[in-house]
Amino acid sequence: MRASAAGRRYARALFAIARESDAVDAYRDELSRMHALFESEPELRHALFRPLHPVKERRAVLDAVCQRLGVDTTVRRFLVYLIDQRRLVDIDGIRAHYGQLADEAAGLVQAEVVSAAPLADAQRERLRGALASRTGRRVELSVRVDPGLIAGAVARVGNLVFDGSLRTQLAQLRDTLTRGQ
Repeated sequence: MRASAAGRRYARALFAIARESDAVDAYRDELSRMHALFESEPELRHALFRPLHPVKERRAVLDAVCQRLGVDTTVRRFLVYLIDQRRLVDIDGIRAHYGQLADEAAGLVQAEVVSAAPLADAQRERLRGALASRTGRRVELSVRVDPGLIAGAVARVGNLVFDGSLRTQLAQLRDTLTRGQ
């Protein structure tokens, strides 16, 4: 999920605190754990995210849940602060943007690869190496199969797209032939 402008600001603020405390990965884990809880417990999400209940009650419920789960004090206070600011609804985007910031700080970039057929381990590693040399960062791949590509693969790394699919090559050939070049 994409974070709103406010969600990105909150994520950057928590990330700055996490860097000072040397707790970037721990806070990421806490945010992911709370996100998973909100996703698995729709009643809790409904009670905390909707302003039907007074802020004081929502704060108390969230604080109790966090304490029971052993959530880090800073993250707990951050989540309670989000309730105060009516921004707990942005937690999905905040978590996603925080993860991006943590990855960037660690020199890691996420790459989404769509291939026409499943990739063997050797192909994945070769692709990971090629993308790493192209981006200058460590690459974490997520691979999805789309038989509609006919052959080849499409890799998306941030705003960069590397399209080596046969479908695209055939489309380019068709365009060239129809223009008469």
